[in-house]
Amino acid sequence: MSLFERRRVLGILAALPLAACGFTPAYAPGGAGMALRGQVRAADPTDSLGFGFVGALEERLGRPTNPRFDLSYSISTSQRGSARVAGVGETRISVIGTVTYELKDRASGATVSSGSVRNFTNYSTTSTQLASLRAREDAERRLMRILADEVATRLIAAQAG
Repeated sequence: MSLFERRRVLGILAALPLAACGFTPAYAPGGAGMALRGQVRAADPTDSLGFGFVGALEERLGRPTNPRFDLSYSISTSQRGSARVAGVGETRISVIGTVTYELKDRASGATVSSGSVRNFTNYSTTSTQLASLRAREDAERRLMRILADEVATRLIAAQAG
């Protein structure tokens, strides 16, 4: 048996357990990911963290065109030093963020999904305030993208289940 044929046979054998368990890709036609595409309207953001979160969520779930669901959310962040140099102070800061969310059906007002996600990012401080500020803003942007991805994943999983 040639190498190509072996790979093909092994690929088919590896796919069998997924087919047997009823696995369906979330973004396949008719999948849960596509069912939410353009259907979720997040609450209007009130600060830069909210803008980053909603923007990343819309990239993942699409901009709402004729929304069936309303998403309310609450964002909280905190910072703590994660590396210290004697005589210099904190040189690495962790930004920890939590998003609590609730997805409601617009027609019935029933809660479809709710929960909370938490994650963190880091940034390095430098000798200049401006560079440290930009590094913090970048870390917050990355954190909002991570949290939006987690919320979107949970919403898709709730629709599939």
